[in-house]
Amino acid sequence: MHNAKTQRIVARSGKGAIEAMKKPRWVVEKEQAKRAVAAETLWLFGLHAVRDALQNEAREKLRLVVTKNAHDKLADAIETSGMTPEPADPRRFPAPIDPQSVHQGAALEVKPLDWGTLASRCLGDGESPPRVILLDRVTDPHNVGAILRSAEVFGACAVIAPRHHAAPETGALAKTASGALERQPYLRIRNLADGITELQSMGYVVLGLDGEAEMTIEQAVEGRRNRPIALVLGAEGPGLRQKTRETCDQLVRIDYAGGFGSLNVSNAAAVAMYAARP
Repeated sequence: MHNAKTQRIVARSGKGAIEAMKKPRWVVEKEQAKRAVAAETLWLFGLHAVRDALQNEAREKLRLVVTKNAHDKLADAIETSGMTPEPADPRRFPAPIDPQSVHQGAALEVKPLDWGTLASRCLGDGESPPRVILLDRVTDPHNVGAILRSAEVFGACAVIAPRHHAAPETGALAKTASGALERQPYLRIRNLADGITELQSMGYVVLGLDGEAEMTIEQAVEGRRNRPIALVLGAEGPGLRQKTRETCDQLVRIDYAGGFGSLNVSNAAAVAMYAARP
């Protein structure tokens, strides 16, 4: 038989369950998404990607698997990280990564990096006008990895992409970025058009790359190199979506010789960053 105290506890528990059932669907889905992100991990592989992640204090590191040869090459980074690696046979590498991945005997399980908000990352350093790259549905991790690498070289504040229909952090992306993923902010936001609008409110000139545009990047930035500039690139083939095109301040193209003006998106990003440099 339940006593009065037990009955009150059961009543409160039942009330909580009923309140939970009354939550709007979007609230429940948002809470589920947050839990999924909190539980998410990824495996980085390859000597460069693993070394830079081991040396990154902001990266939460969970499990390190290395062969003897890789351990010897990463000894200093392993010592810095304080991790205890798991020895591995190169013929039966135990990390759960694609067997075709060129892991070079090293794999590291980590949590995704949290780069904070768009506003905090895109303010710049106060020394030179900031530059930002936005990617509209660029889903190939190799392209995004190469763009991160170029963004680091040219001093971009951040590379920004939507949470959906964009390349997430993966081992392949990290390996292509050759360590830049640990240093170059890669922000995933809910809505790209809203992100463009936020940058415009911060004083950014937002230029969307379009091969059919009349004006070149150099012409568009003439007299405005001292302004913050954001460059928006779309996926190869479809290019920028209509909403993205409409939200940009101006559409520009990369100047080219002859009748051929098509570049891989990662190459286009590098050329555009160079053309729009302060």
